[in-house]
Amino acid sequence: MITQLRPALVLLTALTVITGLAYPFAMTGLAGVMFPARAAGSLIERDGKVVGSSLIGQSFTGVNYFHGRPSATTAADPADATKTVPAPYNAANSSGSNLGPTSAALAERVKGDLDALKAENAGQPVPVDLVTTSGSGLDPDISPDAALFQVPRVAKARNLPEDKVRDLVTGQVEGRTLGLLGEARVNVLALNLALDGLAGR
Repeated sequence: MITQLRPALVLLTALTVITGLAYPFAMTGLAGVMFPARAAGSLIERDGKVVGSSLIGQSFTGVNYFHGRPSATTAADPADATKTVPAPYNAANSSGSNLGPTSAALAERVKGDLDALKAENAGQPVPVDLVTTSGSGLDPDISPDAALFQVPRVAKARNLPEDKVRDLVTGQVEGRTLGLLGEARVNVLALNLALDGLAGR
């Protein structure tokens, strides 16, 4: 019996050490040396203070800022731990809404968002990513169309010429990764920081 168990236990221990400890520590150390900013979470600093990450969206609700995609993430209800409450961009609870096309709650939420956006910029088609959540609920990016759709509201709230704000948006557009992967996108946090800088000037 021992002769049969010994090789299994040795193999289990060796694989645990190699794949559970040595490999993760080696990759973490290598990433920290080769890509220190990315390994630390792709944090964005402003005036020596961390204001966010380029990988995780933030909730911007003011009319003078560009808004990201809706987020379906939740958190525990402070009043009742057995329930949850909406908590946009809650990185500790990354998830989609799991509501399907027959969901009345989803249809009502989308219609409300759509009506608000149509009132904000009448006559323009509403980009789909301004009314739909991502699978993670943490998407930091929006499409260039979604950013350009918001230009009139932001320009009016900031008392800036629309052309100037539109140029700022087009300057923040990132192309496909390696020219092949994904779609053109705009990082909402980076855009809003650039907008604050533009207003400051």
